Amino acid sequence: MENIPTHAPSRGINHVGLTVPDLQKATDFLQKALEAQFVYDGLTDNDDPRKGADTEKQLGLSSGSMIIKQRLLRIGNGPNIELFEIKSEQQEQPVRLQDIGWNHISLYVDDINYAVERVKAAGGRFLSEIHGNSRHEDTENNASVYFQTPWGSLIELQSIPNGYYYPDDSEAETWIPAP
Repeated sequence: MENIPTHAPSRGINHVGLTVPDLQKATDFLQKALEAQFVYDGLTDNDDPRKGADTEKQLGLSSGSMIIKQRLLRIGNGPNIELFEIKSEQQEQPVRLQDIGWNHISLYVDDINYAVERVKAAGGRFLSEIHGNSRHEDTENNASVYFQTPWGSLIELQSIPNGYYYPDDSEAETWIPAP
């Protein structure tokens, strides 16, 4: 099934961008809850904010918006997380699952109970108890649960220790981070 051409248009997800109200508090939470590791700062308090007409055009920001801080983190063996602290008069709250647009990231975990305890201790708020997954992920001992970060973004913890099953017309298998 893994039939990826030599010259594929994409090698995969490099990073997921996340705007947060306070970059350091978000970093502290992600490190405590999910063992995120610091990669680098792209913009610090010592740098001038990224702002102006060119920045607004390049990044689709509303007029007057400023990127104050930018940091890259890595969680386990998966895509990087790029954090932005942006000041804007037109800033809105995080989307919910039913809202249009990118609405959550999912982290594969081997021990979901351990992960839940770490997230709770760090200040994450779970939407429910651990529950089963949906079709094609509902093999034995599967588990899933969503939580909100202290700033309201939605993250899913998911474990599928006995793998997935696929329909006959599937073109690829699900990517799972290596242990």
